[in-house]
Amino acid sequence: MRILICNDDGIDAAGLAFLERAAKRLSDDVWVVAPEAKRSGASNSLTLHRPVTLARVGERRYACSGTPADCVVAAMTGLFREGSDLGPPPDLVLSGVNEGRNAAEDIAYSGTMAIAREATFWNIPALAFSRTKGIDPVTEADVVWLAGFIRTYLDRRHEWAREGHWLAFNLPRKLPAKVVPARIGRDKIANRAEILEETADRLVIRTSSARAHTTTPGDENDIIDSGHISVIWFTWLGQSPIPDTLVAVPSGEAP
Repeated sequence: MRILICNDDGIDAAGLAFLERAAKRLSDDVWVVAPEAKRSGASNSLTLHRPVTLARVGERRYACSGTPADCVVAAMTGLFREGSDLGPPPDLVLSGVNEGRNAAEDIAYSGTMAIAREATFWNIPALAFSRTKGIDPVTEADVVWLAGFIRTYLDRRHEWAREGHWLAFNLPRKLPAKVVPARIGRDKIANRAEILEETADRLVIRTSSARAHTTTPGDENDIIDSGHISVIWFTWLGQSPIPDTLVAVPSGEAP
């Protein structure tokens, strides 16, 4: 089984090492493609019309000059392109483990989520992992647990790996923990900024990644703060029905 691991915190991130150690307990064909530096908040942006570089930094490990989504695209169109000597594309994409929870509006901003979403564009099953901050150092017991956790969901992928779907988990401080389905909450980051410079013709700001930590029963924050693992089954194919009033055909007369 070929596993591809990507993240948005960068090639040297501790969460990536955690996930890589767990994956290597499941397969001897594990590949890592991660940004060369931290790229949190990059969402599903792609680098177009200019080069993206993959630099080999170890056996089956590459640092990518682009975004988190670029990591998946570069793997699919570069490393594992049709006819490549490196062989076929991955059977599974793992994203994370993100440094910090991904909740509420983060699903739109997060590079961790974008990796899993991008994988589904290529029809590859994907699991995204984030973990609340302030944790103790990862232990070997944590690695063993995470490997078993991934194996459980991999073995049951026929239940969740449908077209355009992926699973996203928020891990609490202490592991193991109970898995609890969550609903998407509201807890927006980037709702204020520090003014660094302001003149009549120029404004320089630094956007804050802090959150208000708003929560309501059953949302991701509530589940995580209760010491549980939150899980949401996401799909990019979702849409709301359009009311008939919004598709009424006008008479064609100029306004």
